Amino acid sequence: QVQLEESGGGLVQPGGSLRLSCAGRGFTSDYYAIGWFRQAPGKEREGVSCISRSDGSTYYANSVLGRFTISRDNAKNTVSLQMNSLKPEDTAVYYCAVGGGHPTEVHRLCTLLTSTDFGSWGQGTQVTVSS
Repeated sequence: QVQLEESGGGLVQPGGSLRLSCAGRGFTSDYYAIGWFRQAPGKEREGVSCISRSDGSTYYANSVLGRFTISRDNAKNTVSLQMNSLKPEDTAVYYCAVGGGHPTEVHRLCTLLTSTDFGSWGQGTQVTVSS
């Protein structure tokens, strides 16, 4: 079972930037999809971005495309989410999650970014965008 821990959340003004990190352990292969999700109060959890642990392919929700950048460092078992031009509507608890384990699954998981497809989750980190 992969274990995950997020860090880097906080309070930032609109237009500002934050960088989230997800540290993982327990990976048994490279064929994982590592996703970032967020959940705002009263709303469903939504997929934000995803990266393939094996080849680094990246995927983004339309709402963050051009503002957020996901990256990985397999040597350190970390995935980062650089968030720029933040908006109040980006306020949420952000979670990293892992799914897959087989080569044929990663593209599908990252394309769909459906939370129920991801089996391991971190505890979440709060991001608040407010003036």
